[in-house]
Amino acid sequence: MSKPYWGVDLGGTKIEVSVFHLVDGVVDIIDRRRVPTEADQGYQHICDQVQKVVSESRAVTGLVPDHIGFSTPGTTEPSTGLMKNCNTVVMNGQPMATDLAKVLGVPVTLTNDANCFAVAETKIGIVPDEVPGAQVVFGVIMGSGCGGGVVVNGQVITGLHGIGGEWGHNFLDESGGDCYCGCVGCVENVISGTALQKYYLQESGEQKVMKEIVDGYRSGTDPIATQTMERLYQMFGKAISVIINVLDPDAIVLGGGLGNIDELYTHGVAAVQDHIFNKRVVNTPFLRPKLGDSAGVFGAALITG
Repeated sequence: MSKPYWGVDLGGTKIEVSVFHLVDGVVDIIDRRRVPTEADQGYQHICDQVQKVVSESRAVTGLVPDHIGFSTPGTTEPSTGLMKNCNTVVMNGQPMATDLAKVLGVPVTLTNDANCFAVAETKIGIVPDEVPGAQVVFGVIMGSGCGGGVVVNGQVITGLHGIGGEWGHNFLDESGGDCYCGCVGCVENVISGTALQKYYLQESGEQKVMKEIVDGYRSGTDPIATQTMERLYQMFGKAISVIINVLDPDAIVLGGGLGNIDELYTHGVAAVQDHIFNKRVVNTPFLRPKLGDSAGVFGAALITG
């Protein structure tokens, strides 16, 4: 049997390590454990927490990794090796790959969490089940924010600036307002869960979470919920059509909390035809992810080889 994979999901609230074998495309978990990130205690504390959880896994399994992959909430600037675009802001500007390799004593690879999601679902998730042989896959994360990852022939496309697949920060609509990235009307500010809840509040004067908005829409009892959801479908169709027009992927996988909304696969996909450069015909498969919250840690490990 080949050497086990080691992956770490470095999230805003928890750090999870997974050690596993991959046998004929099936994951066989050897060890899985997590510790809190405790990002409020600073960057060095995060590195210490990573060292702690990896050391625990090494002690329990008796295994020594030769390479560890990390799923991170931002990306590494290729020209400097410093982290950027992290919503765990204490990581920004830090040489995290260098520091983690030093404290762990093994080579590490850091990859954006959306890229990890995309590669995991492409290699061992829903894509092999539904679209075997897919060469180009786009993985979407629609939750509190919006992100994406591009996989071509099994390889993540990170790009010259390390921002390949950053769908969430394309312009979509002025109504999204100012984004923390410095631009206006970003996809993330229009159709993320956070943005939809903000829109509902602006239109109704009432604060509701997405589940309540979706329930109000489905019951037909809340016209503002209906307005919010219909706006989601139309804006989603407009936003994702740009990806199809540029990449024409063999499959799109919808992850994140909003990816659980059934109507996104019907009404949302139907809205794509208004913008696609294909005589209003949409053949692209839109898939539900298979791996759940394991996609990040599995994808991080798979990217190491």
